[in-house]
Amino acid sequence: MFKKILIANRGEIACRVIRTAQKMGIATVAVYSDADANALHVSMADEAVHIGPAPSNQSYIVIDKILDAIARTGADAVHPGYGFLSENAAFAAALEKADVTFIGPPVKAIEAMGDKITSKKIASKAGVSTVPGHMGLIEDADEAVKISSSIGYPVMIKASAGGGGKGMRIAWNDAEAREGFQSSRNEAKSSFGDDRIFIEKFVDQPRHIEIQVLGDQHKNTLYLGERECSIQRRNQKVIEEAPSPFLDDATRKAMGEQAVALAKAVGYFSAGTVEFIVDGNRNFYFLEMNTRLQVEHPVTELVTGIDLVEQMIRVAAGEKLSFKQKDVSLRGWAIESRLYAEDPYRNFLPSIGRLSRYRPPVEGLQDSGAVIRNDTGVFEGGEISMYYDPMIAKLCSWAEDRKAAIDAMGTALDAFEVEGIGHNLPFLSAVMGQERFRSGELTTAYIAEEFPDGFSGVEPDVGDARKLAVIAVLVNQALEERASWISGTLSKRRRAVAKDWVVTLSAGAKSTFEGPVTLDTAADGAFVRFDDAHHISAATGWFPGQSLGDFHVGGESLMVKVDLVGSAIRLRWHGMDILARVRSPRIAELAKLMPVKLPPDTSKMLLCPMPGVITSIAVSAGDKVEAGQTLATVEAMKMENVLKAEKAALVKRVAATQGQSLAVDELIIEFE
Repeated sequence: MFKKILIANRGEIACRVIRTAQKMGIATVAVYSDADANALHVSMADEAVHIGPAPSNQSYIVIDKILDAIARTGADAVHPGYGFLSENAAFAAALEKADVTFIGPPVKAIEAMGDKITSKKIASKAGVSTVPGHMGLIEDADEAVKISSSIGYPVMIKASAGGGGKGMRIAWNDAEAREGFQSSRNEAKSSFGDDRIFIEKFVDQPRHIEIQVLGDQHKNTLYLGERECSIQRRNQKVIEEAPSPFLDDATRKAMGEQAVALAKAVGYFSAGTVEFIVDGNRNFYFLEMNTRLQVEHPVTELVTGIDLVEQMIRVAAGEKLSFKQKDVSLRGWAIESRLYAEDPYRNFLPSIGRLSRYRPPVEGLQDSGAVIRNDTGVFEGGEISMYYDPMIAKLCSWAEDRKAAIDAMGTALDAFEVEGIGHNLPFLSAVMGQERFRSGELTTAYIAEEFPDGFSGVEPDVGDARKLAVIAVLVNQALEERASWISGTLSKRRRAVAKDWVVTLSAGAKSTFEGPVTLDTAADGAFVRFDDAHHISAATGWFPGQSLGDFHVGGESLMVKVDLVGSAIRLRWHGMDILARVRSPRIAELAKLMPVKLPPDTSKMLLCPMPGVITSIAVSAGDKVEAGQTLATVEAMKMENVLKAEKAALVKRVAATQGQSLAVDELIIEFE
């Protein structure tokens, strides 16, 4: 077995590999860039080596720097994680030449499967069903348009060396094919140093289902079930689960056997994933093979009980798999939610900054019988950098069935505290509560269909509004009782806490509830009474200063985030972000007379929607622009974002320059 493993990666996956290596008694080496000097994976490893500046093309994907770190530390094996050099055949070959073990598949398999064009040809030859498309390289945008037209729209434009949603665009017409080709090429070159592009038919209303394969160096190859990865945004997976709620046993077996056949065709060993597109009739088509550990591997581990990182290490060391296909069984249900540093209220634009609060839910076995797991690479007080992937953590739940796993995930998301940056926790919570998701009716278009106008939070129904009103009253009661005990008041003149209040709930500028309530206390507990005489039992141990409260409302336990915003109470629960005001009847009457403050007018400005670098400015002062015309391009977290005109206008001045780094809402262009 290896004595020392270097992890050629960062963040969550580096921490994940370190944990298993420690469990196996293997020493670890972390590598880090300038931006990651204080990162969690650096402190977790036994040794750490600095490898260069923050940009990954000057540090994490520079093979010579990784080789130098290996030489300096004497590591005898390297785990590449995912992304960066994990599917780089030249890196694996360089390690082989240096007599260092690559914890992954053989070089030839990486070359064959890592290139999406070659892999599709091999898959087709091996009898695996493939999606129609153009498997040759495409030289320019004109050729991309011609090929797209011949295949028939819609088409998927993809980077041959791509992964993780990078370098991918869907085109529905010639104009989108032309622009998508160039954007995909730019992203591919920036992320992978390889700008080769190919095009294939986009299967409408598809499900994205993948098979986990595992093989050793003794020609034993098997599959560990499937993962449903259909909940995606911009081709980036957001929520995954195992098994799929759609597959039957026959389809699962057929997909698994084809995945194994493909792996054997290229002499594959180690962990790998064969991805398929599955239509509504359970017809499946080979999409690609990822010759590495997948981001979503924890859900497979939770339902099989197999540590995939441990198996990768043992296989790389030459050990045989200790189990056969017949020994693999799927128990229960697991769900993974990817927590991203992306603001769902700003169209999921990247967010950077310091994590002023980071408190994941308690991991392990829960009172409900579910299991919670959180794979992360950050800590409270740490920074989210603009240079790398925006994923903060992978929150996983396991339970005996799908409904219980979803419920456990919903509770865990409510208990997950993240402050200081924009993040997608409210969005993830919203999905968990949607009937369509809970029924398993998924496609890769799920987010676009369910949130066509973007995400603006969940609006509470009548029942939820009353629950939140009760919580607001309980919080207000605790605040009032504390105020009544302030020292220095006249003796025997302690302020009496009122029972009658008017509660107003609003989400943004929209009011969701307003009405009088009364807090009644009886021998059998407290109750909140509404004006229609409806009573709801209420209890809590929350006290001022707590940011997360456990409230018991109508016999239901609710984990709700609580913040005091001036005289208002901010409540966040199940994807809802509510501002509650609890006023005395007289103050509520006077509040209706207060004028409404209007937001500033930014209609004649193009503001930077995220922290990033301006990679291009397409207009100049005095130019006339039309609706939909490209104005500028911003790159952030390895993604290229094209900013377009919302309407026809005349450019008054251009305030930003190419190469300039901008913060959120900094001015780029001003219009007449």
